[in-house]
Amino acid sequence: MLTVKDLFEIKAIDGIKIVAGEKGINNEISIVNIIENPDAFDWLSPNELLLSTGYIFKDNEELQNRIIKELSEINCAGLIVKMKRYFDKLPQNMIEQANKYGLPLIELPFEYTLSRVISIINEKASGRYDLLNRKTLDMHNLFFRITLEGGGIEKISSMLSGTINNPIIFVDKDWKLIHYTEHIDNKVPLTYCLDLVKNRHVFNNTFIESIPNNLSEMKKAIKQIYYLEGMEIKCRILPVAVANNIYGYLIVWQTVRELTEFDLIILEQASTNMALERLKAKEIEEVKLKIRQDFFDDLLTGKITSSETIQTLSELHGLNSKYTYYCMVINIQSNELDNYEDLVSRRVQLENISKKCVELIYEHSTLAHGEVTCFHRNNRIILLVGLNENRHPISLSEAKKYANEIYCVLTKHVENSSFLLGIGRQYKTIHTLHKSFAEANESIRLMQKFDKKDGISHYEDHSIYHFLDSNIKDMELEDFFKKRLGKLYEHDKLHNTGYLSTLENYFMNNLNISETAKAMFLHRNTLIYRIEKIKEILQTDLKNSEEMLQFQLALKIYRLLIKKLELDS
Repeated sequence: MLTVKDLFEIKAIDGIKIVAGEKGINNEISIVNIIENPDAFDWLSPNELLLSTGYIFKDNEELQNRIIKELSEINCAGLIVKMKRYFDKLPQNMIEQANKYGLPLIELPFEYTLSRVISIINEKASGRYDLLNRKTLDMHNLFFRITLEGGGIEKISSMLSGTINNPIIFVDKDWKLIHYTEHIDNKVPLTYCLDLVKNRHVFNNTFIESIPNNLSEMKKAIKQIYYLEGMEIKCRILPVAVANNIYGYLIVWQTVRELTEFDLIILEQASTNMALERLKAKEIEEVKLKIRQDFFDDLLTGKITSSETIQTLSELHGLNSKYTYYCMVINIQSNELDNYEDLVSRRVQLENISKKCVELIYEHSTLAHGEVTCFHRNNRIILLVGLNENRHPISLSEAKKYANEIYCVLTKHVENSSFLLGIGRQYKTIHTLHKSFAEANESIRLMQKFDKKDGISHYEDHSIYHFLDSNIKDMELEDFFKKRLGKLYEHDKLHNTGYLSTLENYFMNNLNISETAKAMFLHRNTLIYRIEKIKEILQTDLKNSEEMLQFQLALKIYRLLIKKLELDS
């Protein structure tokens, strides 16, 4: 076991001199490193002996003091500065700081190269690594046995906390809590300082944003400070990864004792085991998800016909076979996807947006009239609302009210995206839920056909369109439209008038001149003039009920065929 004191017995580096920090003379040396970059402080380990030419702090007293303080807090073995290059003698402020913190500050004669000194000291320290390697192997075997026996993340975290004598926090790659282990001697309790709710952010945004962007590429734990109510809490953060896949981060709440080199090695071993546990859990979850997806796909396409099967599978996947259900489908159109050129990146971004929408719907599930089940397929969110069999049937206005509330939530929290919400009818049994799903999709199809970019539609809103679109051929519909309103359509095209739209609004407002003028922001006399021109073009008085029905049907057909008519004209 090599200490700072042993350095002065090495004849190959004769002439080194300690000028301050004698209190740390017995500090252990694990490895020797060069420090010529102040940004490297976060990556240093306990018991490292640092060598420097002094270039980085030669003209900066504040940095000189900071270096001594930082190295002391990390529990580095000491600092050796090569003389005569930038310093004839070490600054008094560094000497005072070294004495204050007990960090050995050593002068190295000019004739020695830093690389040569590193080689000599590491050779002397190599004997210590035999013992360290044996201890490390023992811990590796212990963690490995826990994994084989199915102990899971909880047992690994508990073992790690007990070994390094500090609390442990494990978060996922989005910094949401997976697990934590408190330590009996922790004077700064985790429950007091942090929001320890699973699947929620543990740390504040200021702390998360202070983490280096390239942390996931590092294999070594970095030091960070968590600021809370005037306290500065030291943390060590290590990415939990397999290959290039990040599964989360291990955070040591360093409040009980400083970490040693052995602790950091154990921390890295534990992170590997935790990554394997996360990988295993992810694979299990993917199998469960696939089974769940297959069930809902079969349910919503009407492939499950057995009552016994549907009851068993429904209860297994969170549905109540005795409830009545209706379905809502949400179509997502995101402008964010335009920022990604390759297909894989676009798909990942769409997956993230869809997941966020599902989370928001569950967070606001109390807005629904019943139990909410929600999942996504590509750019569509499928939402099932189940109601107790004793509750009165859901009304069209109630279903629309809930849809509007969800629409407001999504538009508020999901930027650069538009949403079409289609609502199907409520059915008495879960066996016929596929009909409601088909109706919700049909509502979205018609909204898209009418060029709507966002909004809400119930299947019942388009009853006449469903009938026309599904039972009559386009050629027959077009022929019907041209015979009833063809002259008006041609007049609009030729003279750039809006008589078709005027007639549509006139019918929508129950033939009321005042209400129609108000809805169209027209003067009453202007509207009267337009109505008279429409009567003249169509050669009608707009009083015959049979003729009026035909005009209204023709207007509905116009909405169905508008794109085709524009292309043909």
